[in-house]
Amino acid sequence: MNWEKEYENWLSCDVVDDITKAELKSISDNEEEIKERFYKNLEFGTAGLRGVIAAGTNRMNIYTVRKATQGIAADIIKCGEEARGVVISYDSRNMSYEFAMETAKVLAANGIKAYVFDELRPVPELSFAVRYLKCARGIMITASHNPKEYNGYKAYGADGGQLPPESSDYVTSIIDSIDIFKDIKVMAEDEAKAKGLISVVGEEIDKAYLAAVKEQSVNEENYRILGDDFKIVYSPFHGAGNKPVRKILEMTGAKNVFVVKEQEMPDGNFSTVKSPNPEDKEGFALAIELGKKEDADVIFATDPDCDRIGVVVKDDKGDYITLTGNQMGVLLTEFILRNKKANGTLPDNGAVIKTIVTTPMVCPIAEEYGVKVYDVLTGFKFIGEKMTDFEQNNYYNRFLFGFEESYGCLAGTYARDKDAVVAAMLICQMAADYKVQGLTLYEGLEKLYKKYGYYYEKLHTFVLKGLDGVEKIKSIMERFRLNPVKEVNGIAVTDVWDVKKGVAIAADGTCEKLDFPPSDVIKYYFEDGSWVAMRPSGTEPKIKFYFGVRDNDGDSAKAKMESLCESILKMM
Repeated sequence: MNWEKEYENWLSCDVVDDITKAELKSISDNEEEIKERFYKNLEFGTAGLRGVIAAGTNRMNIYTVRKATQGIAADIIKCGEEARGVVISYDSRNMSYEFAMETAKVLAANGIKAYVFDELRPVPELSFAVRYLKCARGIMITASHNPKEYNGYKAYGADGGQLPPESSDYVTSIIDSIDIFKDIKVMAEDEAKAKGLISVVGEEIDKAYLAAVKEQSVNEENYRILGDDFKIVYSPFHGAGNKPVRKILEMTGAKNVFVVKEQEMPDGNFSTVKSPNPEDKEGFALAIELGKKEDADVIFATDPDCDRIGVVVKDDKGDYITLTGNQMGVLLTEFILRNKKANGTLPDNGAVIKTIVTTPMVCPIAEEYGVKVYDVLTGFKFIGEKMTDFEQNNYYNRFLFGFEESYGCLAGTYARDKDAVVAAMLICQMAADYKVQGLTLYEGLEKLYKKYGYYYEKLHTFVLKGLDGVEKIKSIMERFRLNPVKEVNGIAVTDVWDVKKGVAIAADGTCEKLDFPPSDVIKYYFEDGSWVAMRPSGTEPKIKFYFGVRDNDGDSAKAKMESLCESILKMM
């Protein structure tokens, strides 16, 4: 792509608005910045678009959003699904509403009805709404928990899951073949509304969605037992979770819910946190302060689009620590299975779904309850696909819980993406459950470790930006692929999974086919039960290394983890 030519094209094109042109002129003496913005198109991947908000082909702006939507429209028309329409939601990020309306206007110009929410809504409600309205597609304007400079565009298929590969590939081919200015159809908003091609939706879907979430409730009795002696602190991190999370807690009988006022209202600049990421303890400073004041039993936060959740607990020393996504998933799995067995709602063919970089600690827990664990590729879209497989094979009651290490989970089949609203409901119920037993959530986790073994996991992420970064990430992956590790610290590798090639290679050289679609992932298994996986991020310029160990002693497990991480990262 000729970045200089593309830059001049944007400056001279009549379609480009004056504000955008002024922004581009302001960087005229910064060649590196121009090159970074125009050396490629913002890629439409399996999760749609995600990028920094700015002018340019490699940025999020109304023109890249329009172009992506023209690709979505072409896919819908190809499938003959124009009459089913598309539902559109958005979170609190800067430009989210504007991008949502640009999406609706392009769809309308292509004869496709757009249902646009009346205000910000979470990702899981968008997924639910696609199914509820029987739409052909769904679009969510969000960049999840990225910094404030970012926004994104997530596309969903008719089942409420992220766009399937065949549609994603076709949309990408259309995007790559059309001109960002000449080939895009756009209808004026007033005209589209007058013609019934843009409709505003809201309250009806809210009620249906929250009713579906409430059906996943497993134990509200403990709230009644504890009464006022149970307190919850919640922060929406300025995002879409504020209303639905508070409402579901009210509907299920939770009292004494204290919301962090400074982080309650929508704010695209996320002015009280460095990054609106519930994985980071830094964002919990205000919540912890409120938790200390109210003597809270559980403290949690949801990210801007309310699909991820983070929980802070007191450890055995009285310090506040953030539970990992793996730890939350293990706690919730055991809590759900135990309570379903107790109330007689645990199916004979129950299933838990996790990703291949998520803790295997759920396996012995599920086995105890006669539940099968399924592994899928990294990304919640693959959990959603497995759920749809169950549905198509009439296993409607089989799916019990799905989760990934990156702080996302789902209970129930009403949606096909992770849901921090249902997670909030279940985490609060679980905290009450343990309090009735005389335990904190931290002590509950220790109880599980002592029973099933100490499974510890760790993630190391390396950010490698720009063209050089792309090449470095490729080089690192090829090094581990072409020169596989044989042993680490005297512990032999037993199997190597090369998901890109679709094979599992044993130490003796024998191969077995992997039942996964091709993906750039390598995973090593060691004879002591440890494992390492590595993969490039699908949405950001990063390479990720995942580590897992198991031991019967917590201190030994920690030492094993430190040694494994140090040895593998030296090889990088």
